[in-house]
Amino acid sequence: MTLTLEQVDHIANLARLKLTDEERERFRQQLSAILEYAARLQALDTAGISPTASVLSQSAPGRPDIPRPGLSLAELFANAPDTEAEQFRIPPVFE
Repeated sequence: MTLTLEQVDHIANLARLKLTDEERERFRQQLSAILEYAARLQALDTAGISPTASVLSQSAPGRPDIPRPGLSLAELFANAPDTEAEQFRIPPVFE
């Protein structure tokens, strides 16, 4: 399918683009090539192919989620600059 310059002008108007004559011709060729490729894809027989939502596998790789003990409070607060009542103490955000 080959687009006309009038069709390119209409598309450019919809996209609010101002094109020079050189751009109009270049976009006419590029858009025509895209539409021809889409027409070739439409001609393919896909009747025996099931719909696909993604080409990636459906399972997410990763380690099993196994609970294990965390840090003790002493280990947790060991690198904290300031603590109070078993909590991190930070400078006030609002003055």
